[in-house]
Amino acid sequence: MADQEQLIHKLKDMQLEYSDTWIEYWQRYSDFNTWQFWVIGALLLVPLIAIYFFIDRKRALLIGFYGLNVHVWFTYTDTLGGNRNLWFYPYKVFPFLPTNFALDVSFIPVSFMLVYQWTVKRKKNYYGYGLLLCAFLAFIFKPILSMIGIFELDRGATYIHLFAGYISVMLVSKWLTNLFVYFERKAA
Repeated sequence: MADQEQLIHKLKDMQLEYSDTWIEYWQRYSDFNTWQFWVIGALLLVPLIAIYFFIDRKRALLIGFYGLNVHVWFTYTDTLGGNRNLWFYPYKVFPFLPTNFALDVSFIPVSFMLVYQWTVKRKKNYYGYGLLLCAFLAFIFKPILSMIGIFELDRGATYIHLFAGYISVMLVSKWLTNLFVYFERKAA
């Protein structure tokens, strides 16, 4: 029991030091005075503004539920990869969060929401268009972020791994949304 308490105390100290170090790094290299901050800020704000104007208000709950699923599963995936140092974000809007907040809560979920909305509204193949979005994100968007130094792959992670992660998020989010739509229809 004493060993456990000692180890927990050590983990808490390390976590606080990690957080403080991120804040120090952010203040020196990633705050409002850097162009990277403003790029990431745009990745946070522009998609939220876009979804406000372009969401199909008749299907807002369905699309929002789907988007929340994407947000949750992508955040879990991003956190897992980040914690294992498979990838890294040297610049953040908020230094005290473990992932790239702009991507996890805005850019990625809104991108998927707009594709989902488009396929539902036009009765198109969600999986085909979703795969195209996953390919764009993994093989075009993330490499661009890498080229400008906002994203780094490490420890053997590749864009193929990112592609697989995006596909997993796409499938789980769709299937969970379908399950809840099924429950709703069954109850009616």
